[in-house]
Amino acid sequence: MTQPTDIRGERVRTALSLAAAGVPVLPLRGKVPFGNCRRCADNACGGRPNMKTPGPCACPAPCHAWAAATTDPDVIQSGVWRHAWMRASAVAYHPGGAWLTVVDLDNAEAITWARETLPATRTVPTTRGEHWLYLGPMQSANAVRPGVDIKSTMAYARWLGPGTGTMTALPDAVRALTVKEPTTVRPTAVTVPAPISGGQCPHRTPTYLDRGIAMAEQRITEARGAVHATVYRTFLAVLSTHGRCGCLTDAHTARLFTAAQAKGESPRHCTDAWTNALNTLGLSHA
Repeated sequence: MTQPTDIRGERVRTALSLAAAGVPVLPLRGKVPFGNCRRCADNACGGRPNMKTPGPCACPAPCHAWAAATTDPDVIQSGVWRHAWMRASAVAYHPGGAWLTVVDLDNAEAITWARETLPATRTVPTTRGEHWLYLGPMQSANAVRPGVDIKSTMAYARWLGPGTGTMTALPDAVRALTVKEPTTVRPTAVTVPAPISGGQCPHRTPTYLDRGIAMAEQRITEARGAVHATVYRTFLAVLSTHGRCGCLTDAHTARLFTAAQAKGESPRHCTDAWTNALNTLGLSHA
């Protein structure tokens, strides 16, 4: 069932008002963005030019989640976006694109912690807690502590109103929430095991191997939270398919590491995740 015309119109007006203030917006279905169209499925189009890994996508639809957020009123009112607004349940925005960081406090305990720990700033009531808005962008991350998410670059947040209070500069106390201690695994050089057999690798074809690496990059790039765990699982999947036959080259591993570091992983964390994946599969070398 589509939304009533007045509600749809109000959402478009809200989106246009935010865009005029320099806040990139996008429609949401439920609490998530609209899925990619067929042309953009599996990132076949290369991604949005404003993503960490630039691509040639010029799709007029709101594909690629947060990266589709825009301040262009012609796009917001275009036919394909109006079709999305007809099915949308909310307006979202890209905080990092508006030079903002949202500290998403999901319950009363998280709010109490923020009031005792963080400088006061503009607050917006949510269904279960509050959004605290600070001036300045940073890396996004979920579950930085119980009931607390950070939404800024490469993320979106629901628009729930302007809030109350004076917005203050992003404090170091918030930036520190995404800093993680290195894992205890000893870093080793990234070494791809040699093929087991001496014959030509059956995976070494542009369509199979390149698609696999591209899908792994996309999985890392689109990670919503627990990025380190996503990176590890992705490395594990790649190595389980290609680690024993010698498909992977330095260029392939560099692509995977670059995607992980674009999500905020340090070189040390990337090496640790790769080493753990090698050890899990029994592919590590002495």
